[in-house]
Amino acid sequence: MTASNQNVKFDPVLLAVMANRIDAIVREMTSTVVLTACSSVIGMARDFSCAILTADHDLLSAADGLPVHTFGGSLQGKHLAKAHPNLREGDAFLNNDPYSGNSHPADHTFLVPVFHEGKHVFTTAVKCHQADCGNSLPTTYHASAKDIYEEGALIFPMVKVQSDYKDNSDIVRMCRSRIRVPDQWHGDFLSGISAARAGERALKGFVEQFGWEKVQAFNEAWLDYSERRALAAIKDLPKAVVQRTGRIDPLEEFLPEGLDVNATVHVEPEEGLITIDLRDNVDCLNNGLNQTEATVTAMAITGVINCLGGDLPLNSGTFRRIKVQLRENCAVGLPQFPHSCSVATTMIADTLGNIVQHALTDLGYGYGIAEGNLCLPASTAVISGKDFRMSDADYVNQLFLMGGGGPASASGDGINYYIVPGGAGVCYRDSVEIDEQRLPILVHSMGLVAGSAGAGMRRGGLGTRVEFGPRGDGLTVMALTNGSETAPRGAHGGLASFPGANLRLKAGQITETLGGYIVETLAADETLVSVDSGGGGYGDPTTRNPELVLEDVLERYETPERARDVYKVSLIYDEFGDAVAVDKQATERARAGH
Repeated sequence: MTASNQNVKFDPVLLAVMANRIDAIVREMTSTVVLTACSSVIGMARDFSCAILTADHDLLSAADGLPVHTFGGSLQGKHLAKAHPNLREGDAFLNNDPYSGNSHPADHTFLVPVFHEGKHVFTTAVKCHQADCGNSLPTTYHASAKDIYEEGALIFPMVKVQSDYKDNSDIVRMCRSRIRVPDQWHGDFLSGISAARAGERALKGFVEQFGWEKVQAFNEAWLDYSERRALAAIKDLPKAVVQRTGRIDPLEEFLPEGLDVNATVHVEPEEGLITIDLRDNVDCLNNGLNQTEATVTAMAITGVINCLGGDLPLNSGTFRRIKVQLRENCAVGLPQFPHSCSVATTMIADTLGNIVQHALTDLGYGYGIAEGNLCLPASTAVISGKDFRMSDADYVNQLFLMGGGGPASASGDGINYYIVPGGAGVCYRDSVEIDEQRLPILVHSMGLVAGSAGAGMRRGGLGTRVEFGPRGDGLTVMALTNGSETAPRGAHGGLASFPGANLRLKAGQITETLGGYIVETLAADETLVSVDSGGGGYGDPTTRNPELVLEDVLERYETPERARDVYKVSLIYDEFGDAVAVDKQATERARAGH
């Protein structure tokens, strides 16, 4: 489908007003989840996303949503129509099936069809990453699961959970009997449904205000406008075919050799098209790392969108100009039942986003961006146990205490607290105080790691070091970590960042360097130290503005040693040993001899 000319004459002022109104509705849905969710992984870390689909299943808006959650959202609309061709007002559906357009089983998606005068006009979607989804192990990333049966998650392939605005109590009772934290899950269930209903009410008002004919014309015009914007951005690119390979670190018994992830990107400015070919990848794996169609499509698109610049609308119109080629029974493609896709939103997904955006740096200086942090360390573990403060009640929750550095581009430094590519800086870091209040843990320290970013004319964001442990015995920690051996790469002379690491300490002394798959139970005197990666740099570090290097040293983003040895910047220090200025002449000499 290509942009039509019939909607070019849609009043541009009204187009902007209506587009912002749609985004505002999505943000109202988002605020509803933030204010009502029970688990910290949803309400505090914001590992959830809201979106609006048209009745034709196009993604219309995903304001503030995570790319890995929303960019494949059209698939869920199509699967909803296939499973329930006779939708009714008051219906609501729960989908977490990786084979029915969802991301992975931990992401419970609530879909509500919106009606106007008896006609289905929109669908609201709220996707929330659960603290527990019924897996056989207390984790939502069951990486070692050989298939979905060993994985054990409760699966809802577009199951109706409300009719006439009333809950299907059988579904609620089923979840409460199989999920380790039933009250917490039920609170998040009500939160997601409420957000979807908030979107329904607002969209009804939107249609009543403007009239359905005008809204329908807006939908078409907005998607066509978005496509024209993407088309113009791609036509400015050089024609090229570029390839990249990313690396998944070895994972003990179930991925002992690690894994290469391949992507070939075809840039065709004459056609206004970018195609990402992912067919040259391994067959489905006998573990939980396999991608779903939604996540693999979303992250390939994310890598391109990150590089096109500007503020392209994030909707199906823009995505028409990006094609993703997949094959059946492929770990980086279309999964084959009953392979597990438990980890489909991280690991391969994050690596894929990184390599696509990095591949585009081959177009020349100023194109593409470096790689961002892809290490989910122990500070994002799913933790579980019995809370001695609550009569040994069970608890399960995912921490989001990490930071992770964002990638640098030719025009800007990478951000701190980027988390990972699939979140694109949208997720939040947990509040230490709230985590310690809700859970029997103690966070001993947290801070950015000086010098961890990839150096460059534009540097990457910084990595974060976190140390935490139990209050009392028996804290079980489950985490899946990439990026301890493979660090995010820089571009055009920019350097890679430092890799991540996970360490086990006893009474303050390191007792073990942990691998990529962490299943540990900590005693009262034990802690875990997790370090995530910074982002890669862009451009030669010796071309960075010396005043910016000085600022980085003063902010403790960089070390004096790296300022001298990597950036070739000489600094002047006061009597207390603090940097106060750039020695311009010494810097010129150092860089001239570089």
